[in-house]
Amino acid sequence: MKLIIFGATGTVGKVLVEQALAAGHQVTAFTRSGRFGGLKNDNLQVVKGDVLDSTCVSTAIAGHEAVLCALGAGRKGGVRAPGTANIIAGMKANGVRRLVCQSTLGAGDSEGNLTFFWKHVMFGLLLRPAYEDHQLQEQYLRGSGLDWTIVRPAAFTDGPRTGNYQHGFSGASPRGLELKISRADIADFMIAQLQSDDYLRQAPGLSY
Repeated sequence: MKLIIFGATGTVGKVLVEQALAAGHQVTAFTRSGRFGGLKNDNLQVVKGDVLDSTCVSTAIAGHEAVLCALGAGRKGGVRAPGTANIIAGMKANGVRRLVCQSTLGAGDSEGNLTFFWKHVMFGLLLRPAYEDHQLQEQYLRGSGLDWTIVRPAAFTDGPRTGNYQHGFSGASPRGLELKISRADIADFMIAQLQSDDYLRQAPGLSY
């Protein structure tokens, strides 16, 4: 497929680009700098732009078959939700329907999967702006009318790609959930959704 990846230089986005290329996809990496870490591949195009610029986003989306979104702003808010709103508008303007977006475990009806620490200390205090940004981001996606899948990973790790993880849960937490998942396995799951309708217009959780 011909894909465009937003958040391509983030910790998940970089792995998404690498795995998508390894799977044979044609990839456009949308970055603020117009650079992507020296990676050379005939199927990689790097586009410079600001996700908060709706015209720039729409222009970049033209000609693609699907969008992967892994926008981040650290602990801050103000990028994920408005950036995703621009992506949705750009997809509609260009007739692109498939969107796989990384959110976070704990958003929406998956709050029950969180421990007290994550619910009240991390998302309740330390990461509150980022959490609220994800909540609004998900609202935009659900109301978009597109063929979306929201992927809700647990806490990121730097572990390897295993392909062995739990997915699909939302309100009810499976027994033994570790509340962590490697960035490589997040990318593995997101890319797999491009060839599957199993989670079309759903928000599966993702964790070991």
